[in-house]
Amino acid sequence: MSELIELTNLCKSYDSRFLAVNNVNLKLPKGKIIGLLGPNGSGKTTLIKMLTGVLQPTSGEILIDGKPVGVESKAKVAYLPDRTYLSGGETIRQIIDFFKDFYADFSVERAEAMLQTLNIDLDKKVRTLSKGTKEKVQLILVMSRQADLYVLDEPIAGVDPAARDYILRTILDNYNPEATVLISTHLISDIEQVLDEVIFMRYGQLVLYTAVDNIREKYGKSVDAYFREVFSC
Repeated sequence: MSELIELTNLCKSYDSRFLAVNNVNLKLPKGKIIGLLGPNGSGKTTLIKMLTGVLQPTSGEILIDGKPVGVESKAKVAYLPDRTYLSGGETIRQIIDFFKDFYADFSVERAEAMLQTLNIDLDKKVRTLSKGTKEKVQLILVMSRQADLYVLDEPIAGVDPAARDYILRTILDNYNPEATVLISTHLISDIEQVLDEVIFMRYGQLVLYTAVDNIREKYGKSVDAYFREVFSC
């Protein structure tokens, strides 16, 4: 099977008047880095939360590697939410031990190597870390898994340009090359150089799904410039 994700007539409604995700049909292949792009309120985070099992669809179907979202699919998905979940009194070493016990595909060696590169003390308590360091630690934990699908929700939001470069390098250097990486972001110009394909969403609907090279060849524009054109009207 060349597709990793298959969405069929996917809908999510929070109330009877509003569809956050509206009848999305989409197939995403293995081995690609894909940008999930759209303005605020377009349904990106809702879609991500359904892919990761945090939310249940109102209707429609999600298949990941041919299986519905559940225990089996969650074992194949590494998820970086848009807000940090690291805030307690545990040390980084203790959190690594938790990930090792919880995820069969987690590499302690890879996590420790990346943390040592940043000179982050494994015995430091999470609550003593800066916001930027917490975000880097959280990304390292996610990218230390040998997952089939990496879902990253706004991984470079709110960090300085140097940190963005580190985050992008970490993604490129550590993801399973046979996996799919789905990245939701508003900072398109900072990330488009790593993308193979893009999804545009608006008002919960799929507007466009295409290869980055198609946009550059057909319209003679960057993804960022074309995005601004599409969503300016």
